[in-house]
Amino acid sequence: MKRYTALMILALCAMTAVGFPQAAQAVEWRFDMAHSGIYFDIQHIYSTVRGRFADFSGTFIFDPNDLAASRIEVVVQTQSVDTQITKRDNHLRSKDFFAVSDYPTMTFTSKAIKHAGGNQYRMVGDLTVKDVTREIEVPFVFHGIKESPMQKGQQVAGFDARLTIDRLAYHVGDGRFVKMGVVGKDVAVTISLEMISDK
Repeated sequence: MKRYTALMILALCAMTAVGFPQAAQAVEWRFDMAHSGIYFDIQHIYSTVRGRFADFSGTFIFDPNDLAASRIEVVVQTQSVDTQITKRDNHLRSKDFFAVSDYPTMTFTSKAIKHAGGNQYRMVGDLTVKDVTREIEVPFVFHGIKESPMQKGQQVAGFDARLTIDRLAYHVGDGRFVKMGVVGKDVAVTISLEMISDK
């Protein structure tokens, strides 16, 4: 009986290894940097100033059928802030705002991703800017997955997210320019991503 049981266990292990399908892993996607961006809008007196962060990277594992195995981590290089005005960009890099010499990166790390119906999703995670980490919720749209029209065999996934962040809550400024009526405190963030995979 013991010999029979041992043979059965070995047979099951062998079938699992070569005959039975294994659980699929959530796909890890790469940023298509030519078609992805992290943008922001902020009020300056009456006008809206628009900018972006040109340099970001991270880990992007997403499967709409396996959200428990999905996770997203994004690292933004604060030095890459770009509003197309060099003087303003240098001011944003200074200690008045991002203090990039002390805090070269901003990060977001997801904790959970949930389906909110249709193509709508919600992601909870930690956003770290300068010396502050706060849990936030990021609503996003998943546009779907299809083969790239430009490269056979390459898969493309699309995502868009929009949220508003109080920059003062993250010590990006001390409120002086808000009191002067020069720069607002609320930052509208837009994230538009095309992600690619060769799977």
